[in-house]
Amino acid sequence: MAGHTMKVLCIIVACMAVAEALTCSDVDSDLSPCLNYLENGGSVSSACCSGVKKLNKASNTTALKKTACNCMKSAYKSMSSKIKIDNASSLPKKCNVNIPYKISPDTNCNTLK
Repeated sequence: MAGHTMKVLCIIVACMAVAEALTCSDVDSDLSPCLNYLENGGSVSSACCSGVKKLNKASNTTALKKTACNCMKSAYKSMSSKIKIDNASSLPKKCNVNIPYKISPDTNCNTLK
């Protein structure tokens, strides 16, 4: 019986770990509707703000915040010639979302809490 209980606990822990997974692919997908705004400014689409809010909600632990931050920095570096940093840093406010760090290629994601 103890072996069965241990197996059940391991399955529960594994499911919790999967539920808390966040990948750069997720971040890219959530923020892809924002590319026009990030590159050109102007108005922010409702699809963009939905993605920003979804990503913010998914980043509910320190580890997930760090993951999201690092993914955004990586995306910025690969597209830095197109993305305007002022647009990126203003995006959360435009979508009425409060995040605990500045969206910038200079943000140290390892210091997030």
